[in-house]
Amino acid sequence: MPQRILLTGASGFIGSHLHARLAAGGAEVRGLTRRPEEARRRWPGRSWVGGDVGDAASLAAAMAGCTTAYYLVHGMHSARPGWADEELRWAEDFAEAAAVAGVERIVYLGGVAPRGLPSAHLRSRLQTGELLRSGPVPCLELRAGMIVGAGSASWTIVRDLAARLPAMVLPAWLAHRSEPVSLDDVAEALVTGGRLELPGSTWWDLPGPEALPGTEILLRVAAVMGRRPVLIQVPLVTPRLSSHWIRLVTRADFALARELVEGLTSDLVATRPGFWSAAGLPGPMVLEEAARRALAAEAGTLSRAGRLAETLAGVLTRRP
Repeated sequence: MPQRILLTGASGFIGSHLHARLAAGGAEVRGLTRRPEEARRRWPGRSWVGGDVGDAASLAAAMAGCTTAYYLVHGMHSARPGWADEELRWAEDFAEAAAVAGVERIVYLGGVAPRGLPSAHLRSRLQTGELLRSGPVPCLELRAGMIVGAGSASWTIVRDLAARLPAMVLPAWLAHRSEPVSLDDVAEALVTGGRLELPGSTWWDLPGPEALPGTEILLRVAAVMGRRPVLIQVPLVTPRLSSHWIRLVTRADFALARELVEGLTSDLVATRPGFWSAAGLPGPMVLEEAARRALAAEAGTLSRAGRLAETLAGVLTRRP
């Protein structure tokens, strides 16, 4: 019997990419969406079911007959007061509905635990993972930091800064390290996580191959684009102030960018990095290859104003 999967967040950045990989492996994938007709028009070859993780009554019906459920949603995009509490309620309802429907495993994509105090965004992701893992259905939580791929908010910020600024002011928080990982590697880990034999609920980090400070990530992505911006260290620029600067230069949503930047006030490096070997997967690809794939995937998607800004910046930017 083929694996039957409920995929939440199926029309989002990770979910839309993951769907194709799951289906290619022979699984029957059912995408959960609040707007099934719109999803069917955009992806007519995929199976869709109407529902919402915020509507507990719709979840058990959506999960009927499924053995695996992927939880790829979070409430930060809403920017509503109380979104973090709402996110925990969603996760609790999801775990209970999975038990009622007879789901055998939940796979959750969360965030890496920081070395310092977590931002509201990271705290909510970690609490969601804890709640799902303590529920009645075994849950595998995989934690990723910056995902390098077209559609990723953190990638969009780095990519646009590298492409649009001949010189940039660098706040002190960019000295903190993270481990960027490619979208393709994360998708492969999620696919494998759905069928990996496990004794019960557990978690792993999904680090890229190197722990890099933000300044080096910017420089290496810029180098892939054939650029070498001038970097100016300004230690007094706060993450909140930086989010306004990011808002002006990049395509990232301001509320989302603010939460992401506030999560970079300490190192985001793996504390349990063994998933690649435990799952029998090759090591993750280097940043440059991940960046090249992301740039190729988003080729031709920039607005006319964006193309003009990047062309002008390219004229003014030094070459490696």
